[in-house]
Amino acid sequence: MESKALIIEQEFNAPLELVWRAITEKELMEKWYFVVSDFKPEVGHKFQFEGGEKDKRYMHLCEVVEVIPLKKLKYTWQYEGYEGLSFVTFELSPLGEKTKVKLTHEGLETFIEPDFKKENFEGGWKYLLHESLKEYLENGKALRYW
Repeated sequence: MESKALIIEQEFNAPLELVWRAITEKELMEKWYFVVSDFKPEVGHKFQFEGGEKDKRYMHLCEVVEVIPLKKLKYTWQYEGYEGLSFVTFELSPLGEKTKVKLTHEGLETFIEPDFKKENFEGGWKYLLHESLKEYLENGKALRYW
């Protein structure tokens, strides 16, 4: 069976440590990602957040499954009340003063709800990485935390 993993890569004009903080510290995550219930980059830590459209919201249930500080963060991703289990992995690589992020979202084929189509995830992750996180890291908003 072919891999149906969604992979999106983005380079940021920001140091590795700041990018790591942006994906692992609740206060910073909420500036570009979602308002999360709680977050700690520790294996076994569970967190949740609500997302979706105004008229249809979904509770996302996640659990951190792998952490390699400054390199890799992986967590489960599923929806309350719906079938399916997927995994989101952020992998960071230094590029001099810049940082490359490779996001992999695996297991999307386990979701049967029509709203959870791969194309929807692709659009969402592209927005989050190419626009939201990029804007946050590169346009001075994150510098006050650095």
